[in-house]
Amino acid sequence: MLLIIDNGSIYTQNLIDFLKEKNFSFQMKTPHEIDLDSLEKFNSFILSGRRKNEKKINEINSKIIIHSVKNNKKLLGICYGAEILSLTLGGTIRKLTSSQKGDELIRINRKNPLVSKDIKVFESHGFEISKLPNQLISLAESNNCKNEIIQYDGKLIFGTQFHPEMSSDGKDMIKKFCSL
Repeated sequence: MLLIIDNGSIYTQNLIDFLKEKNFSFQMKTPHEIDLDSLEKFNSFILSGRRKNEKKINEINSKIIIHSVKNNKKLLGICYGAEILSLTLGGTIRKLTSSQKGDELIRINRKNPLVSKDIKVFESHGFEISKLPNQLISLAESNNCKNEIIQYDGKLIFGTQFHPEMSSDGKDMIKKFCSL
């Protein structure tokens, strides 16, 4: 069973609509609704983007990431989800001088199970991953960002700086993630 963690992104409904359309079985909860003791019943997680920074939300998302790493469970972090993935494992993020919003061409630079060719996606973020921790590898980049898609080396744990739920290429990625 897939658990969607709704961190407050304005795009989460697009993700939910897509998963329903494709008949994927899932539950959705906000971080404040999650009972961390119940994470065992889920085999995969998607961390949505967010609207505002809140310490408690960061703590809960970090615990889900640590649970996924320790228990070899699939995880996809979207935008903020990728940033908190990097931060949890020892990476850094930085505030951009101007927010990124709009379509972006992503160049795939490493073989991976989610996407095999360059893709066009939608970006909407004011922060980006500036330094990856040793466990995370970059799979793709754009003209504006060197860590567009990241993966935990040897695990089915991924992050996207962009919002895959907002483009057809991105939705193909989500479908592949859910089918792994």
